[in-house]
Amino acid sequence: MAYTKKTIHTFRDLEVYQKTMECSVLISKDISPVLAKLNYSFLDDMVKCSMAIPLWVGESHSLRYDDFAGGVALLEKAMASCNKMVIYLEQIKGVYGSKVNTELIDDITVRYVNTRGKMFRLKKAWKRYNEIDFANKGKEDKVKNFKY
Repeated sequence: MAYTKKTIHTFRDLEVYQKTMECSVLISKDISPVLAKLNYSFLDDMVKCSMAIPLWVGESHSLRYDDFAGGVALLEKAMASCNKMVIYLEQIKGVYGSKVNTELIDDITVRYVNTRGKMFRLKKAWKRYNEIDFANKGKEDKVKNFKY
């Protein structure tokens, strides 16, 4: 069975963007109001972190064309923030237990863990593409500098 990859036209086509945006919405809509009532001291940090991940994915997708290292660095920040979100969510479960929707928290945690792995594979794919692109540019330069 052959698997064909979906063509990526914009960052919005990236599954890692879509999944992290879904998580951010769930956190803002379903988790945040409960935590506000419980006076969770890291609520603002957690909400900002959840939103930063899709922002960094979008920015990294564009930046990688002009500043490859900078684009990869932003993707690495997004990966690190996925790990941060897992830590926040596990702490919430540990501190509040049955006062929060633990099934939803577990679901979001799994999404972040899986998406972090997909970001890592995306980074590797970008590096392969960049190496091929760099090799082809070298050939183009040789053709341009060819003297008859």
